Amino acid sequence: MLGPVTTGSPSRARSHRRPRRRATRVLLALVAMAAVLGIAVIAVPMLRPAGPRPLFQMPVSCGETWQLSTYPGHDDYDVDFFPTEGEAWGRPVLASYAGTVTVAGINGSLGSRTPENPEGARGRGGGYWVKIDHGGKWETQYLHMLEPPLVTVGQKVAQGDQIGRLGSTGNSGAPHLHYEQRRGWDKVETHFDGTPSGITTDEREQILRRVSNNCPAVS
Repeated sequence: MLGPVTTGSPSRARSHRRPRRRATRVLLALVAMAAVLGIAVIAVPMLRPAGPRPLFQMPVSCGETWQLSTYPGHDDYDVDFFPTEGEAWGRPVLASYAGTVTVAGINGSLGSRTPENPEGARGRGGGYWVKIDHGGKWETQYLHMLEPPLVTVGQKVAQGDQIGRLGSTGNSGAPHLHYEQRRGWDKVETHFDGTPSGITTDEREQILRRVSNNCPAVS
């Protein structure tokens, strides 16, 4: 009676497994290196110092007087814009400075407040909003707009370009523009036309008035 038939020696089978194990280890090492490089590509630019502050302008039309305000619980450095004259709904929201749109969509939920239904249900968050990257780690944010933004992600905008219309979407009690300036990860005091706004804390209510110099460039 014949015994079991083998097609190769145990040592040969082990020799086949070793190259596969080595290949697996090499592959895992390459994946780990790629992950580290990917993190570095994102993190290293953020660790660099910010560039000079751009000459930001108010995000509203040239020559108009607007109320800049904050209130307890609003968060430090946040600024709410309300017009001092005329209808608030639908007023143009303008880019404070040239840059690239990085977000244009919905933050949270919209709610149902509209010009036809101003007492409708509030939404959550910022509603329709836009973020613009101005380079040098500087960014601006524009929240609570009336309708979908007039710009798209990746679009280049110039200072004064219209990016949306003022509204009351998201967690908003009345039509206004919530506005922020950021340097890297940090929210900072807003400056307009080279001058600090003076709104630095939400420990107390503040109401200021300023005239917009977000005017077309003179050729």
